[in-house]
Parts: sequence; C-alpha cells; structure tokens
Amino acid sequence: MTTATMEEPARDRAAAPRPPKRRSSTPLQAIRRSWDKHWYAWAMVAPVVIVIGVLVLYPLCYGVYLSFTNANERNVAQNIGPIHIPASYHFVGLHNYWQVLSGADGDFYPRLEWTIVWTVSCVGITYAIGLAMAMLLNRPVKFRLFYRMALILPWAVPAFIGVFAWRLMFNSQYGVFNDIITKIGLPAQDWLGTPLAQKVAVILVNIWCGVPFMMVAILGGLQAIPNELYEAAEMDGATPLQRFLNVTVPGLRPVTSTVILLSTVWTFNMFPIIYLLLGNNTTGDTDILVTHAYEMAFSGGAADYAGSATYGIVILLILVAFSTFYRRQIKTQD
Repeated sequence: MTTATMEEPARDRAAAPRPPKRRSSTPLQAIRRSWDKHWYAWAMVAPVVIVIGVLVLYPLCYGVYLSFTNANERNVAQNIGPIHIPASYHFVGLHNYWQVLSGADGDFYPRLEWTIVWTVSCVGITYAIGLAMAMLLNRPVKFRLFYRMALILPWAVPAFIGVFAWRLMFNSQYGVFNDIITKIGLPAQDWLGTPLAQKVAVILVNIWCGVPFMMVAILGGLQAIPNELYEAAEMDGATPLQRFLNVTVPGLRPVTSTVILLSTVWTFNMFPIIYLLLGNNTTGDTDILVTHAYEMAFSGGAADYAGSATYGIVILLILVAFSTFYRRQIKTQD
C-alpha cells in the first residue's frame, strides 16, 4: 500500500503535459510590443531624438565623412547661376589625420600647446577665485543675498554682450582702461596689440565669464557639508587651515570633480570668447584648436573643409579620452 501511494504522484507528474515553449519573437515583433505598451513614452522622447539627430548626429557623421576626403572650396558641389558644378572631391583615407597628428601641417601642435595652457590657466584660476568667493558668501554677513546676485550677473549676461563690453574697455583709443591710466599720468597702452597681451586678455575675459558658475556650484557644495564636522574639528583643536584641508576639501570632492570636468570641456572648446574679443585682429598665436578649425573652414583663400572636419574629430577624441581618464582617476580615488 505504501509503495502504490508513493508511485501515484510520480506517475501523475510524468503524465502531466509540459507547457508549450514560447517562440522567440523577431526584433520587429519586440519593437511592436514595446510600442503598444510604451507608445506615450516614445511619443514624448521622439522630438528630442529628432532634434539631437538633426543638430548633433547628422553634422557629426557628415564631419567624420568629410575628414576622410579632400573636400575644399574648389571641389565641392556649387551652383553658379543656372549652372550646377558637381562635387569632385574623393576619398583619401587617413591622410588628413596623418597630416595633423604627424605635425606635417605645422599648426596642430603649436595650437594644441596653447589650448592646453589656455584651458589649465582658465580652469585653475576660475576654480581658485570661485572657491574663495563661495567661502566668503557662505559666511553669515550682511547683504549676503545682494552680493550673491551681483556676482552672478556675469553668468546671466549673454556671452557675446559681455565680450563686446570687454572689447570696448580694451580699445586703445576710447577704452575705459586707457582713460583711467592716462588720468593718473601713465601712457595709453595697446591692450590687444601683441600676442602676449591678447592671450592675457582672453584669459581674463574667460575667467570673468566662468567664475559665477564655479562660485554657485561650490557654494552649493559648501552648504551640503554638515556643520557638525566643523564643530567637531574645532573642538579637537584644528586650525582653520586644518579644517579647510580635512573637512572642506574632502566634502567638496564630488562637486569639484564635476565642475572641473565641465569647465575643462567648455574652456577647451571656448570659441566665442576668443573669436568675438579678437576677431581678425590676431596673428593666429591666440587661436586655440577650435578657432583654428573655424578659420580653416570659413576664412582665408580656399576653405579646407576636410582639414577643418579632421580638427573637429581630433578635438572630440581628445576630450573623450580626457573625460574617460579623468572619471577613472576620480573613481580610483573614491
């Protein structure tokens, strides 16, 4: 009896039919099911995808394509009245990249050196000033709200308006700087007359434009640090410098890593400051990589579209490599 009772459930399990296997769906069916279930989300995302595709992806892909050709102003397709001249440029492979990276063009490495100096100087000085101002505004002082609003104004003013204002102040004939120094008996200066003066001027203007962002971001990081940490450090006898190094700096590390990365990318590609402040009044020594790429494509004699596109892709690769390396270094430190 016991044996029969134990064998019956096993027999029933063996006789029970297995559930039918589901057929693997095709990608088209999976997309259709996803659309039926999430059509509203797709409809909301579609405008953003279209805008990004038109304004970012298409120019990027077309720039990559041009970088592998010898396209310039003479061999691209043109319409002269009713006459259509077809494009005659052709594929040249990695020739443009070899010309740039090997230094054969004679412009890449001098521009890269100045771009690195420009970026490091602007980011370093901007961060130092922003940190100092944020620490001052984090203290309970009178009219603190007014000071914060006043110091944010350079960030609120459109960049081209601020740059043109600085350009007027640097003017050698009617600028306010020359008015001030001539009134105290000093000779007027040509503030934008030499390559060194131009480099100092563009760094100064970029710092003026970038300090508000850095100050606001660091101020938010300072307010996120618990006051109990400062109180405990003070009770342990820590000096102000020790509290800054052991409490403030570690507490600001997440904010610092983010703002330095963003500021580096923005400054490396800061086209409007240099172009609007100097215009054509430059020998090329103050051109960073992105402004030099613009000059190649839209200024001078025969515009070199392929060379300009190559510079753009190289700039992109440099920033991607830097961002990847920087984020990995930050993760290892954390």
